[in-house]
Amino acid sequence: MLRRIFTLLAVGAMLLAASAVQAAGHTSLTWYGHAAFKIVTPAGHVVLIDPWITNPANPKGKDDLAALDKVDLILVSHGHSDHVGDAVDIGKRTGAQLVTNYDLGSAMVANLGYPAKQAGYLTLGHFGGTLTLLDGDVTVTLEPAVHGSTMSPPAASGAAPAVVTGGPAGGFVIRVKNGPTFYHTGDTDVFGDMRYIGAEHVDVMLTCIGDHFTMGPMGAAEAVQLVRPKTVIPMHYGTFPVLTGTPADFAKALKKLHAKAKLKVMQVGETVNF
Repeated sequence: MLRRIFTLLAVGAMLLAASAVQAAGHTSLTWYGHAAFKIVTPAGHVVLIDPWITNPANPKGKDDLAALDKVDLILVSHGHSDHVGDAVDIGKRTGAQLVTNYDLGSAMVANLGYPAKQAGYLTLGHFGGTLTLLDGDVTVTLEPAVHGSTMSPPAASGAAPAVVTGGPAGGFVIRVKNGPTFYHTGDTDVFGDMRYIGAEHVDVMLTCIGDHFTMGPMGAAEAVQLVRPKTVIPMHYGTFPVLTGTPADFAKALKKLHAKAKLKVMQVGETVNF
C-alpha cells in the first residue's frame, strides 16, 4: 500500500511538472482596449504595445496600470496620445526600454520626459530595420503605416498648446522566440506593400477596424487578404463614438472576401494563449 501511495505521488508530481512546462511554453496576449496589448513570452519577458491602459474602454484601467510592475519593452507605433498613452509613467516605474522609430523616441525623451537611458540606439530604429532584443527572445521589425504622428506635449500654465513632430507613423512585426509572430498595424489605411509584411509569415495580426481615423472593417479585411495571418484580432474600435467599425461588420467583410484567417474577437481585459 505504501509503495502504491509513493507511486501515485510520483505520477502526480510528474503530471504537475509537465503541466508547468507546458504553461511555460505559452505566449500570452492581453488586450486592454483600444490599441493597447501586453505580450508575455515563454521566457517571461513582458512587452507592451501602444500602452494606453487607462483608455475609456477599460473600466479597470487604473488597476491594470498599477499592476504593471514588470515591463521589459514598450513599443509605441506613433505619437498620438491614444497610443503613447501611459508609456512614460510605465517606463519610469519599471525601467522598460522604449522601442519605436528614432524620431519618435527622441521626441518622447525631449518633450514627454521618457528616461533617456531607456531610449537609445539599441531599441530605436526605422522602417525595415529589425531590432534583436532581450538576448534574442524578441525581435521587432518596424513597418510603415499610412497615418500621422504629431504629439501635443503638456503646455506650461497659460501657454498655447504645442504640437511637435513625432516622426512617421508605423506598426510592428514582433517575433517571439519559441512563440508566434505578431503584426500590430498601428493606425493605418490598407496599403499594397502589406503583401510584403505577409511574407514574414504572420501568425497573429492585430488590426485597426474603427474607421474615421483608420481603415474600417472592409479595408481591414482587404489588409488581412494581403498579410494572410493565421489569426486576426480587431482593435481600435468603439473607444469613441466616431470609431464606428465593429467586429460584426469586420466578420461580414472577411466572409465577403473569403478570407481564410481565423477571427478572434477579444474582450477588454481578456488574455489568450498561443
